[in-house]
Amino acid sequence: MSEFNYKSFNQVAFGRYIDTLPKSKKNELIKSEVLKPNVEIRRAFSSQGGSSYAILPMYGRIDTKPLNYDGKTDILPKATKTFERGVVVVGRANAWLEDDFSQDICSGVGFMSNVAKQVNDYFDEVDEKTLLSILKGIFSMTGKENLEFVNNHTYDITTSGDGKVDVTTLNSAIQKACGDNKSKFSIVIMHSVVATNLENLNLLNYIKYTDESGIQRDLGLATLNGKVVLIDDSMPIENVEDEPIYTTYVLGKGAIDYEDIGARVPYEISRDAKTNGGQDTLYVRTRKCFAPFGISYLKAHQESLSPTDAELENGENWSLVYDTNKKEYIEHKTIPIARIKSKG
Repeated sequence: MSEFNYKSFNQVAFGRYIDTLPKSKKNELIKSEVLKPNVEIRRAFSSQGGSSYAILPMYGRIDTKPLNYDGKTDILPKATKTFERGVVVVGRANAWLEDDFSQDICSGVGFMSNVAKQVNDYFDEVDEKTLLSILKGIFSMTGKENLEFVNNHTYDITTSGDGKVDVTTLNSAIQKACGDNKSKFSIVIMHSVVATNLENLNLLNYIKYTDESGIQRDLGLATLNGKVVLIDDSMPIENVEDEPIYTTYVLGKGAIDYEDIGARVPYEISRDAKTNGGQDTLYVRTRKCFAPFGISYLKAHQESLSPTDAELENGENWSLVYDTNKKEYIEHKTIPIARIKSKG
């Protein structure tokens, strides 16, 4: 067996490439119902001719104290507050090159077709990493009001008992985060180590259905305390004193606004007839906006028109949304985003 440009082939009798390498990542976060469309975001970027950053208004509630209606107290009107929310477009791109000679020497195997089949899955992984960077960023926020969110929406059990998730962990975590609004949470995304521990305790309930033959089958979808559980080994792992600490995210449906803003030329193939006897290059470009509800992207530290993953992870780029006078922040209990830190 020999190799040419990283393609294995047998010079005597080449066995055709049949199977694409299986995916190793499940990308459950990007496929969940956490993301919801937002017409205001799409309208903002469409009307601004492809801008990469926008400030959107969020309207406050009429929650002022009622006046005493006693026949002599004036009824004085008050205006609602308007909050500001920054949203950013994340641009990502990549390209793949294939030589003509690779295909000629490998019995006409369509390597570029193989690449094209994997592009959507590849960008699912890219988007998953973007979302995880955003979540890391908002849990790295600083400042008094922002820390109220970070501290109350983090449930750390690593120093309690064996440090592992048990029957009460999830309910306690979402109550700490949102109080009587805890019903907003609907989805739990955890590492397989955490899920396996819960399975061993018989705490995960797998949803079943009965087929036309009356046979009950497992859908492979679990629930914990009535919340849908997604198992994904992309969830963060930290090593603290040589011991792994797992982060489990708990989110509400539609907790993150999402719009595919698009690029002028999202896909194109460039033909170079000269180099190496001829080669094709597939170029792919994406521009997407992910905006957590109630949290504003400040663009405080961003060097170009698209934030890197590192910049998304910088807590100084994020803040709870605040009113136009910067005197009042949104109530953190309205944000259905929380995390659990555990040893398993």
